[in-house]
Amino acid sequence: MPSASCDTFLDDIEDIVSQEDSKPQDRHFSRKHVVPKVRRRNTQKYLQEENRPPSDSTIPGIQKIWIRTWGCSHNNSDGEYMAGQLAAYGYKITENASDADLWLLNSCTVKNPAEDHFRNSIKKAQEENKKIVLAGCVPQAQPRQEYLKGLSIIGVQQIDRVVEVVEETIKGHSVRLLGQKKDNGKRLGGARLDLPKIRKNPLIEIISINTGCLNACTYCKTKHARGNLASYPIDELVDRAKQSFQEGVCEIWLTSEDTGAYGRDIGSSLPALLWKLVEVIPEGAMLRLGMTNPPYILEHLEEMAKILHHPRVYAFLHIPVQSASDAVLMEMKREYCVADFKRVVDFLKDKVPGITIATDIICGFPGETDQDFQETVKLVEEYKFPSLFINQFYPRPGTPAAKMEQVPAQVKKQRTKELSRIFHSYSPYDHKIGQRQQVLVTEESFDSKFYVAHNRFYEQVLVPKNPIFMGKMVEVDIYESGKHFMKGQPVSDAKVYTPSISKPLARGEVSGLTEEFRNRLGNHLNSVSHTSAANQRVSASSRMVLRLQRLHRDFALKMSVGLAVFAILFALLVKVYN
Repeated sequence: MPSASCDTFLDDIEDIVSQEDSKPQDRHFSRKHVVPKVRRRNTQKYLQEENRPPSDSTIPGIQKIWIRTWGCSHNNSDGEYMAGQLAAYGYKITENASDADLWLLNSCTVKNPAEDHFRNSIKKAQEENKKIVLAGCVPQAQPRQEYLKGLSIIGVQQIDRVVEVVEETIKGHSVRLLGQKKDNGKRLGGARLDLPKIRKNPLIEIISINTGCLNACTYCKTKHARGNLASYPIDELVDRAKQSFQEGVCEIWLTSEDTGAYGRDIGSSLPALLWKLVEVIPEGAMLRLGMTNPPYILEHLEEMAKILHHPRVYAFLHIPVQSASDAVLMEMKREYCVADFKRVVDFLKDKVPGITIATDIICGFPGETDQDFQETVKLVEEYKFPSLFINQFYPRPGTPAAKMEQVPAQVKKQRTKELSRIFHSYSPYDHKIGQRQQVLVTEESFDSKFYVAHNRFYEQVLVPKNPIFMGKMVEVDIYESGKHFMKGQPVSDAKVYTPSISKPLARGEVSGLTEEFRNRLGNHLNSVSHTSAANQRVSASSRMVLRLQRLHRDFALKMSVGLAVFAILFALLVKVYN
């Protein structure tokens, strides 16, 4: 055994401890100053989790909603009604899409580009994790399309239930209401007319007098969504007009898929409605009639001429011809010939001097030959329509025209371009320079440089931006004209006439809050209030439970650490004294 290198032998390893070193008992008593190290928690995250309500406590009626509408004035009216109901129930309608919690997209199915915009908006909403509700003619006509799967849909005749659909969507559910409204088995025009709405322009009321039509045009997808003709009763339409004037409206637009067919399903007619409406229009306010197809206006020409002569009705009518070829019209199933269209236009131009006739033309419909197109060109050159809507043909899925042999895309584009060139070759308003006209001012121009007014023939007249003119009838001298407008200088000594019988609503203000709706709203808000209070109590209780759980967990952690330390020290002491 090797000798030790020290003078004395060690009985135990503990003998290495020198006199200056602390004894085991000293180390034991110093332990009371040692604090176990506990993992530091994220205080910010802790507070956020503590204050976050449980996932089932989302309260509908307080979110921000962005509404986008494409298409016709009928669709715009639907959008206004949906906005009004949502705002009345407490939702905030915002113009900032990125700030919204939910996007309500109100679609148009007339042409491919409109549906493309609609589809792209859905994709963008999904990328931004927005809640989505779909409305309008696209989902109504084809609800099973792949890109609509799993999304909430409100049908065109169910807009009075938009609040229900939005509420369920916000809760994370998918809801689809696509049914038709009926009374004793008879299809109705749609949702009630006395619902709340937010007018895009507080001075203009859009009234849908009927939905659907009696035609079966081979290119039309709207028919799949709006269905057959269903008219509102005259008294309901008159009441809606009265209410609008009481809210400061000075211009009414009558709209539908075909105003000329109004009343045929309820034993009435368009002239009968119009004569009742003009009785309630205040002096200086105006009524604009919407689109009517030739077949249903032919039998009312005499009465329509008298109505369009009325000082409170714009001498304006939108009559789509679509093509000047009888062969093409037959393929379209338009149920009239070019001679019928000319008869309507010639009669009205003779009986209502100066009347504005607007029309639509489709370029490149399946089977349209060069000769067919030239006949359309001749019609435009003959009548020089001041307002002409030129549309390149788009085959819509599910329509008979989509299955026909198509005109080459390049030919369609060339014909559309040629017709547009002819339309822009004439100036419809040059002869009106120097005239003195009365115009009704209703909006601001797109460039914000002028106010926009319309004269007796619903021709656009730009006037200076003087706030006193808005919503008023003003007398102006025409001093300049363009392709789509005239410019007028207010006559210095002319009286500014106010047609509104009351002050217009503020932009964004909800109109049409009837007593019945207020009662329904009160019940709903009470329900929401109770739900909110209950959810707040649940939330508070949940937070208290979470807090106690965390305290218990922290206490248990500290106890376990303390006991572990104590066990180690006790083992050391036992070893030392043994």
